[in-house]
Amino acid sequence: MYISSNNYYSYFGISNDLINQASSIEKSLSKIYSKLDKIKEINQLKVLKAMQDAKLSDSHFNSSTGYGYNDAGREKIEEIYANVFNTEDALVRPTLVNGTHALSTCLQSLLMPGDTMLSISGKPYDTLDEVIGITNHPLSLKSYNIKYKQIDLLPSGDFDKESIVNHLKVNSNIKMIYIQRSKGYSRRKSLTINALEEICNLIKSINNKVIIMLDNCYGEFIETREPTDVGVDIMAGSLIKNPGGGLAITGGYIVGKKSYVELASQRLTCPSIGKECGLTFNTNRLTLQGLFLAPSIVNSALKGAIFCSKLFQDSSYDVYPVCDEARSDIIQAIGLNSELEVIEFCKAIQAAAPVDSYVTPEPWDMPGYDSKVIMAAGAFIQGSSIELSADAPIKEPFTVYFQGGITYEHSKLGALMAYNNIKKIKE
Repeated sequence: MYISSNNYYSYFGISNDLINQASSIEKSLSKIYSKLDKIKEINQLKVLKAMQDAKLSDSHFNSSTGYGYNDAGREKIEEIYANVFNTEDALVRPTLVNGTHALSTCLQSLLMPGDTMLSISGKPYDTLDEVIGITNHPLSLKSYNIKYKQIDLLPSGDFDKESIVNHLKVNSNIKMIYIQRSKGYSRRKSLTINALEEICNLIKSINNKVIIMLDNCYGEFIETREPTDVGVDIMAGSLIKNPGGGLAITGGYIVGKKSYVELASQRLTCPSIGKECGLTFNTNRLTLQGLFLAPSIVNSALKGAIFCSKLFQDSSYDVYPVCDEARSDIIQAIGLNSELEVIEFCKAIQAAAPVDSYVTPEPWDMPGYDSKVIMAAGAFIQGSSIELSADAPIKEPFTVYFQGGITYEHSKLGALMAYNNIKKIKE
């Protein structure tokens, strides 16, 4: 199929007027894009150095069998992750099925009956409700007498330092401070590394024994430093988000202090085994190559999110964050006017996909959520959030969450097609 260079976007229903509008937007964003390229460069060199220091060899791409004792590839991956995130140890396994599983593994291994978990960034993702006991479940932390307390962020999106200090001084049972870096299904701003550094220093000045745990999903390689560089003791994320670079086929990671990572590994397997067993099922090469590509892939997704923000912002939609605001994740939230606009937005993202572009997404009762959710994700890896995708709970305020794009061009096209669909409703 030949597409003329003069009308290549018209094949996707994009008018010349919208193409010209997109070109104007890109020119206005050139300085922001240039700053992102510098961050990408630094992170790329960081990942490269970590692999070189670990003496990575093609022999590490192989996988063992059976118990997986002394699996050199698995151990090398974990050494590299610890190097990249500047931590004492790492647990990187395909048997961590997603980010929620990695987070749950940390919580269930580090919190004991009588302990208190204090979330200082508001309520975590809905998928953790049953894990914590916000929604009743016989295996929740609550069922084991592990208490949960929550401090919401201030209306400005900043930490409520006064409340945090008061809780730490009054409650000696607080074992863990929990932080969610990304906005999740909310319109709040995501938490920058500077903000995390400041709050970690404050917490440790009051109680240096409390565990600071962070959900780093969607946040890897956004800035030149990671949360574990600034005081976070243990954090977790998903390999089919940023650090997998669009190539990792499954898995999650946990990085942090050695004693905490070891406990997490014993929860994942069992106390007598810990990190010593566990196959990687021939995923080593893809996990490592994905990590190597991740700084560049994240850069593309960030640029696509900023383009989408500017496109909708220029048409008077509420966007979170605005195009020139500091970012700490790849997610772009867009406030829409109706359920119909949310559905049409997601239909466009699905139609822009390389996989299942012919499928029409519909709202459905997704496990772990309190309302119907619509998800558009025509990805090479099922559920991959670093590939172009969009999702939204079907409830007010109607907000759609746009993320990913392993190439900037694909992310840009998705934003244009979504904008086009919504524009047609108004016409």
